[in-house]
Amino acid sequence: MPAPGAVQLRALHNSMDKTTTHSLDDTLALMRDLRARCEWDAAQNHESLRPYLIEEAHELDDAIRLENDKLMREELGDVLLQVLFHSVMAEERGSFSFADVAQGLITKMKGRHPHLYGDSAKEPWEKMKSKHRDSIGDGLPASLPALHRAHRLQDRAAGVGFDWPDVDGPAAKVEEELSEVREELGKSPPPRSGPPVLDARHYALESELGDLLFAVVNLCRKAGVHASIALDKANAKFERRFTEIERLAKERGIDVPHAGLEKLDQLWDEAKLAELSRDPSASRGSGNS
Repeated sequence: MPAPGAVQLRALHNSMDKTTTHSLDDTLALMRDLRARCEWDAAQNHESLRPYLIEEAHELDDAIRLENDKLMREELGDVLLQVLFHSVMAEERGSFSFADVAQGLITKMKGRHPHLYGDSAKEPWEKMKSKHRDSIGDGLPASLPALHRAHRLQDRAAGVGFDWPDVDGPAAKVEEELSEVREELGKSPPPRSGPPVLDARHYALESELGDLLFAVVNLCRKAGVHASIALDKANAKFERRFTEIERLAKERGIDVPHAGLEKLDQLWDEAKLAELSRDPSASRGSGNS
């Protein structure tokens, strides 16, 4: 598709005010114009934009986590910019256009909802997708965070029937794996200080702890909770409460690094009670209780 001419671009520019409702075609025209007239945009390629796509996705995730609609709207626009950027560059190479991207999406979604857009019966999502995969890990990005990857692998296995019927199975598995970790720790306790010793004991314990983490992710999944979101909220809760410990310690002249566990634990309980008195819902979720 050719880039818009000068007349169309002037019209687009003149319409760019807050009272105008813009279409997806307008955003595509703007992206083509930027590629034609902005030195930085013109210099980019698919490879150079990879860090920006990752960054924008994380910024959108932050906005969703903060439940900030204004910020979410802005970050969705930034993610859309990346989609348009890659589509227009592909269009310039004669590879595919944004219309092809949209068509592929529509075709895929209709194909995966045959009970809505066809005559077939409803089929579980993962079972349907498994027909198009060569292996369980096929299509999962290598850089996917470990917790998320574990959840997706388990989802895929469950989609073809390899799953417990309820939470009792994965809960028992967590207990089994924790018992094996305790057994490994009992056989050869890790050093109390200094750098880790990367010997056979270390790797045996690493393996058992990995199994425990995987089992916990499976329990989360079966309970309808995403482990990465649960851990993100637990991280935020811990950071919030420990920041309060630091504030209380400073207020009372307590040196945190030398206060000792007993004193810090008292401050933790105080910080927790103060938070719960302000917001009872803060007790929900995982993390130190």
